[in-house]
Parts: sequence; C-alpha cells; structure tokens
Amino acid sequence: MSVPVAAIVPDPMRWKALIVIAISQLMVVLDASIVNIALPAMQADLGISDANRQWVVTAYTLAFGGLLLLGGRIADYAGRKRMLIIGLIGFATASALGGVATSQGLLISARGLQGVFAALLAPAALSLITVTFTDSKERAKAFGVYGALSGGGAAIGLIMGGILVEYTSWHWTLLVNIPIAIIAVLLAVKYVKESRATGDTKYDVPGAITATLGLISLVYGISKAETVGWNGTETVSFMAIGVLLLILFMFIESRSSHPLLPLPILLNRTRGGAYLASFFVGIGLFAMFLFLSYFFQAVMHYTPLASGLLFLPFSIGVVFSAGIASQLLPRFGPRYVTFVGFILVVIGMLIFTQLAATSTYWPNILPGMIVTSIGMGLIFVPLSAVALFGVGNHDAGVASAVLNTSQQIGGSIGLAFLNTVAASATTAFIVTNKLPGPTPEALVAGFQPAFFWSVGILAAAGLIWVVLVRMTKEDMQAHDADAATPAMH
Repeated sequence: MSVPVAAIVPDPMRWKALIVIAISQLMVVLDASIVNIALPAMQADLGISDANRQWVVTAYTLAFGGLLLLGGRIADYAGRKRMLIIGLIGFATASALGGVATSQGLLISARGLQGVFAALLAPAALSLITVTFTDSKERAKAFGVYGALSGGGAAIGLIMGGILVEYTSWHWTLLVNIPIAIIAVLLAVKYVKESRATGDTKYDVPGAITATLGLISLVYGISKAETVGWNGTETVSFMAIGVLLLILFMFIESRSSHPLLPLPILLNRTRGGAYLASFFVGIGLFAMFLFLSYFFQAVMHYTPLASGLLFLPFSIGVVFSAGIASQLLPRFGPRYVTFVGFILVVIGMLIFTQLAATSTYWPNILPGMIVTSIGMGLIFVPLSAVALFGVGNHDAGVASAVLNTSQQIGGSIGLAFLNTVAASATTAFIVTNKLPGPTPEALVAGFQPAFFWSVGILAAAGLIWVVLVRMTKEDMQAHDADAATPAMH
C-alpha cells in the first residue's frame, strides 16, 4: 500500500540541516579557488619549482576525483551523516597540516589528504538534500542554495584568497577551513538526521579498485597534458590506462550483484543528460575564472585582492539567479529553465571573446560576467536536482558522486586543454610578431581562442541538455511520495 504524500511528516530540522550542508559544500568549493590565488605566494615561500607547483592543485584533484565514487558508496552504506562529520573532521585536519607546512612535500601531501576527505564529504552533503527534503518545491529551494554555492563559491574563494594573502599569509588560505569545519560538525551533530541505504549493502571491491585506479590514472594523464602536451608519452599512456580500467569497471558493474555504480543510474536518459551536461560545464566554465584572473593581474595589473573583488558581481549574480531558479523549477520543470541558462552563459562567453589588451572592466568585462552568472544560477540548481532525480535512498550517495565526478573530470580537462590552447596561441603570437616575451597583447591573443572553445563546449552542453532531459514538473511532483520515505536510522 502506498503512503499518501500528505501523511509524510517532514523532518522538522531540515532547514537547519541545510545550513550544515551549505557550509560543507562551500568549504569544498572554496578550497580549489582560494588555493589557486595563493599559489604564487606558496611557491615563493616554500621554494617550489615551476615544474612541481601544479602538484599543489593536482594532488587534491587526483584524490578527490579518483575516490568520489567509492566515497559516495561508503556514505550510502555507512551513513551519510556519519561520513559528513568524518569528512569535515578529516578535511580540517588535512587543512591544518597544509597550513603549517614548511616544505613542499608536506603541503602537497596535505592537499592530497584534503582530496581524500572531500571525496567522502561532497557526495554525503549532496545526497542528504535528496533524502532530507521530500517535497518537490522545498527540494528545489534546497538545491537553489546548493547551486548558488556551487556556481558562486569559486568566485568567493578568489575574493577570500586575495584578502587572506594580502593581509595575512598564504597559510591562512588553508587554516581558514578549521573554524568552518568545527562549526559545521557541531551543527551536524545536532540538526542532521542519519540516513543510509538498506538491503544489499555489500561493497563491490573489484569495482572500487578499477574505478579508483581508472579515475586517478585518467586525471593524472590529463594533468600532465599541461606540461608535456596532449601527445606526450605520459599523457597518452596514463589516459589510455585510465580509459581501459574504466571500461573494465563498467564490465564488472554489469556482472556484479552489488555494483559500486548501478548502471541504471547512468543509463537513465534524464540523469545521463545531466551528467554529460555537468561534464561539459566543468570544461567550459573553467575558462572564465582562469583567464579573467590572468587578465586582471597580468594585463590590467591589479593585485590579487583587487582581482578577487572584481569577481564579486559574479557571486552575487549566481546567488540571485539560483533563487529565481528554485522558484521556476517546480513551476516549469528543469528542461527549459536550464536551457535558458545555457543560452545566457554562451552569450556571456561570447562577450569575453572580444577582449583586447586595452579593454576595461566596464564596459568590456562586467556585462559578460553578469550575464554568465545569471545563466550559471539557472544551470546549477536544476542540474543538481535532475542528477539525483528518482534515484532512491539506496543509491543517493553514489548518484551524487557521479555528478561530482563528472564536474571534477570536466574541470581537469578544462585546466589542461584550455590552458594548452591559450599558451599555444600566445607563443604563436610572440613568434609571429617577433616579441621579446609575453606582452599583454600576446596574452590576450591566447585568451581569445580559449573563450571561443568555451563557447562551443557550453553550446554543446546546452544541446545535450535540451535533447536528453525530458523531465517535467509533473514528473517531479509524481516522485514526491517515493522521495518522502527514506529509511532513517
């Protein structure tokens, strides 16, 4: 006998639990961009070579991207609240080690450890939204908060990083996580209700090994492309090994009685479209933060703090449009709300393709930043909701992990691919014009093709979304009863 939706009593602590989830997500998102802005100071203080500086970033992305699927499944089986708290404590501990590091070895090791605990933390936080909010309208509002932090958190990190580096030291870009994590743990203990999968909770050991090694190998190969090129032996070898291991992983999952990643999660047309779109968004959006940061500092000669503050309108725009998206989602469904978001993001990126060495913040940059931010809010909110749509309590954590993995792999590809595009174009401009070095004109000559590539990639993501995602507002409402009955322990 089905349980009427009206009979379901919502968790009275759900909005306070959302505060914990929001703090946790913000900490993970902030960490990537806040460290990027501090990287030059870290390099100078610890004597890190140009060849090794990428490992401050790559150590984190390797561990995070490689362990996400396993982390999602551990959260499902061992308890999402428990893994959220363990992830927060571990992330804070790793941040403390990195914050007091006096050598590059300790700093890079601490960043890897941060990635390990982020792989537990991120899927637990996202899946808790699905199992805590059982009404489609309330869930849309909760995903609105999550989407605002996912889209705007990177810009907030640039601002915080600039403030901390300029007025304290790079150490505080890591140490700042400690008080944030302590607050989140104390609130989680009180307000978050435990939930875990029931029934078959056996771990898929062969799947865990092949998925983890495959993702790590793939991310490592992508990261090497930035230094040795896409045709480099290390790049090709590790990417090929990664792909082969992931193919083996999919074969294992198709035969396993208790798969790490149940294939119906991927093969569902709507969720598959969300994962693909998320992957391409990760690639395309990277250009804006990376190249505008360089433009502000290397072309316009702003300080790291001033450069970070120039991203503030982007954060405000994402928060504003995420609130709008959370209202539109239950009223119109996700398909066209998000498609409008993709159109706006493409327009914003097209504005950036027109940058020149003489461009100013207004009117050449700010309009594109505002248009892009509004589009991203309309994308991130429905994207998170659709990726977990109809998954059920048993697989909520691993479905969250797939979304995070697609974004992480997309971001890694964006880092390597778009930076290679920009660097090659800059070098060609220097050679053609017989310049002594990378002048502002040469740098901008590299940024332009990277932005054009981003336009194409994000346009493709929008087409994938509108073709594959057919979920309607009626579908969302029909699933309220199923989503409203998670097994709580």
